[in-house]
Amino acid sequence: MDLKQLEYFVRVAELGSFTRAAVALDVAQPALSRQVRLLEVELRQNLLTRNGRGAAPTEAGKLLLEHGRGILHQVERAREELGRVRGALAGRVAIGLPPSVAKAMAVPLVREFRQRMPDATLSISEGLSVGMQEALANGRLDIALLYNTGPSPDVELTPLLEEQLFLVQHRAGRTASSAKPKPVPLRDVAQLPLVIPSRPNAIRMLVETEMAALGLRPQVALEIDGVAAILDLVEDGAGNAVLSRNAVATSARPQAFSLRPVTGLRSRLLLAMSSQRPATLTQTAVLELIRQMARTLLVPR
Repeated sequence: MDLKQLEYFVRVAELGSFTRAAVALDVAQPALSRQVRLLEVELRQNLLTRNGRGAAPTEAGKLLLEHGRGILHQVERAREELGRVRGALAGRVAIGLPPSVAKAMAVPLVREFRQRMPDATLSISEGLSVGMQEALANGRLDIALLYNTGPSPDVELTPLLEEQLFLVQHRAGRTASSAKPKPVPLRDVAQLPLVIPSRPNAIRMLVETEMAALGLRPQVALEIDGVAAILDLVEDGAGNAVLSRNAVATSARPQAFSLRPVTGLRSRLLLAMSSQRPATLTQTAVLELIRQMARTLLVPR
């Protein structure tokens, strides 16, 4: 399988158009079409459905697209490994962050990365822990921060930090109380209507697991994904939420909410890499950078 043909196919499938892909790749469209067709002939499969509106992957094309992204990413990593001989911090590192972590870390992480590793490139994507763990296994991510993930033969996990989870409620008064918030037992949280993410969100799974250990179930008032939407609904009186302090602190109106620590409910954040591929020099440097920045950006003062 020719790598150039694979790259051409991936770009067409991602952009949904031979015309857009030709511009992005800076190649003539007839040459692009010919190379993709040669790939289809070699694989004896139609990979794209061509129509007047563009091109869409067939079922076979979707399967090759998933593998192709990982293959092309691994080729870039091989080039980076060769750069290691020169001692250069170069190449591309793809990391995945949970949305609440990305909001706090993404900008300062990119800024520090550019200063320390000007010859390297960084790709950041947001996602749920389940999806990011799968992306680590198939090579689309090099590093990910995962919440409450169990052991897996495909992923190497290193504890990064633990976060206390809080019962988040709409603040009735205009100003915050100076008194230390009183902890709330998880048993009491189970009696409250919750605005909570859908499964398999890490906090949702943790809340359900810990309540089940007490013989309880959460009262789900609304299922909605996204911290901003959850907080908007809590402020509007739709229910209560269970979130980290950082998730609320980085929101648009943190002063609109009161936070009470939920007794015994702590979320674990782990650094994850594939156990099937050795870390490159640049990835190791990014890992250490993430560790350093997490201590200052994610740990409440």
